[in-house]
Amino acid sequence: MATKTTEKKAAAPKSAAKKETATKAASGTKPNALQQPLKPSPELAAIVGDKPLPRGEVVSKVWEHIKKHNLQNPENKREIVADDKLKKIFGKDKCSMFEMNKHLAAHLKS
Repeated sequence: MATKTTEKKAAAPKSAAKKETATKAASGTKPNALQQPLKPSPELAAIVGDKPLPRGEVVSKVWEHIKKHNLQNPENKREIVADDKLKKIFGKDKCSMFEMNKHLAAHLKS
């Protein structure tokens, strides 16, 4: 029974060290690639606005547009049926949700 208590005590300092490094990383001065604001192209700005946004917010706003206008294929929810605005971004009528990020990346500049 003494070994279990010793193991628990040994594990506590490790979790405290992890919390310290997580705090240091969160308070870092340079944002990571997903947090860096990027300027959208004019085609993408028609959906997300023309101000620089982090990549995650751009994807969220595009999904809001897709849900608002009911652009998912009802038989296959992974497929997006592009409207006029999304056709300019995707370059085709249909796109899978996994391809979407590739097309969005082409319309974002730092």
